[in-house]
Amino acid sequence: MTPSACPPRADLVLPCLDEAEALPWVLARVPSGWRAIVVDNGSADGSADIARSLGATVVHEPRRGFGAACHAGLLAARAEFVCFCDCDASMDPGLLAPMAERVAAGEADLLLGRRRPQGRGVWPAHARAGNLALARMLRRRTGLRLHDLGPMRVARRDALLGLELTDRRSGYPLQMVVRAADAGWRVAETDVPYLPRAGKSKVTGTWRGTWHAVRDMRRVLAEPPVARPAAAAGVSA
Repeated sequence: MTPSACPPRADLVLPCLDEAEALPWVLARVPSGWRAIVVDNGSADGSADIARSLGATVVHEPRRGFGAACHAGLLAARAEFVCFCDCDASMDPGLLAPMAERVAAGEADLLLGRRRPQGRGVWPAHARAGNLALARMLRRRTGLRLHDLGPMRVARRDALLGLELTDRRSGYPLQMVVRAADAGWRVAETDVPYLPRAGKSKVTGTWRGTWHAVRDMRRVLAEPPVARPAAAAGVSA
């Protein structure tokens, strides 16, 4: 794809829980002209103050949960395009710029970053196995042949709001994909490097955390399809 002469601007949602160590690296890589929305989900390490000092818009979401933080960021966004990325330095938010270009060009309605581990131990075996199992269940549920349900993604804001996402825990990213598929969206993925994260993982760093995430996502997969015409969701034909 030839880069656009005027790449789209976007709001970048960064759910955050005790990511003081990673924030300077992450915010330094936000594409030029984009607004970084750091959603503080109850940090006790000064993450909100650090983010604010580095120029980010800070939103406080008192309700704990990955989905709660992501959705608070979506509601705070105002740009046509909204991107999501973890705030732990495991992925470079600069990679979202070409992804947003692809969505703006009509190549996809929802574009996901497929994580490609850079080095041994970056993606624990139990987390990778859980992700693979969920990808297979997603394929049976929707027909989508995706390999990863990672957090890096981009879509149009109004269309995302039209999905009426309700999960506020670990199932939020999966519910976004499931409801997008039910609405007839074109969902695609592209490879992105997956780096060693800063600090300790709150979800995939342990078997227990992974199990809770898988449980949340299995509940999402059990939901009945919600019929939404693609045009009504704001998705391009």
